[in-house]
Amino acid sequence: MASFIDDVTPPRSTVRLICSGMFILLLALMIFPLQWLCWRFNWRLQRLLPILFHRGVAWAIDLRVKVVGSASSKRPMLILSNHVSWLDITALGSLMPLSFVAKSEIVNWPLFGLMAKLQRSIFIDRNRRSSAKDDSDVIAARLEEGDPIVLFAESTTSDGNRILPFRSALVGAARAAVTSDSPTTEVHIQPVSLAYNGADGLPTGRMGRARIGWYGDMEMVPHLIGILRGGPLDITISFGSPMIDDGSAHRKALTRAAEQSVRLMLAEGLTGRKALAVVEQAQE
Repeated sequence: MASFIDDVTPPRSTVRLICSGMFILLLALMIFPLQWLCWRFNWRLQRLLPILFHRGVAWAIDLRVKVVGSASSKRPMLILSNHVSWLDITALGSLMPLSFVAKSEIVNWPLFGLMAKLQRSIFIDRNRRSSAKDDSDVIAARLEEGDPIVLFAESTTSDGNRILPFRSALVGAARAAVTSDSPTTEVHIQPVSLAYNGADGLPTGRMGRARIGWYGDMEMVPHLIGILRGGPLDITISFGSPMIDDGSAHRKALTRAAEQSVRLMLAEGLTGRKALAVVEQAQE
């Protein structure tokens, strides 16, 4: 399984593989204790250190990030994104201070699980539908604190070639923030697409993206080794136009609009061409 990506990009030498892995480990050993102290004493540096960690990881694995558009400066903000791989967290986390809504299993991931906790990620059990209301309340509380929150709205990873239907249950967190007793009157919702469109300087194609993606029953460590052994990877992160939830629109309508926006941006990110037909297809 460690060689799953070899036919997408030429493999690196064993020496380079070991050096990349050791760099990530040493980076974690330096940043994680300091981040814990920052979190424990609420130092402002806690917002910067995760960015440095993710940028270091991106450098070590040759993940080259291109940004289209810009993140909204408005707060509170909920980012709705598609989800392809654990690489998404590094790519997004390298851009700005963020917290993620993550599945509970991530707590047990090597390195990234600990980083997720220190980054104040919100862990939820997506298999327990009865907990959706409580999860939304937790996310709403964090939105009210001013943290930009990333929600992978598909609730799972895909093969990078398509968008799975967005689930609206947790998008209700925005509504919970607006309708709570806090002074919050509106939440900004920004759609974001993640398009893995290059490997070793060449377009990935459908099969290449499927091998870069981490989905189904793929194991974390073999996939990480495969990424470390491969050549440079390119991802285009596209920020769509923010929407405002002031309590007047239905959460399902907001979710559907965000999904359509991400479908359009993904098609453009993968092909480099306008893809107006995507919206029309999504409405059928």
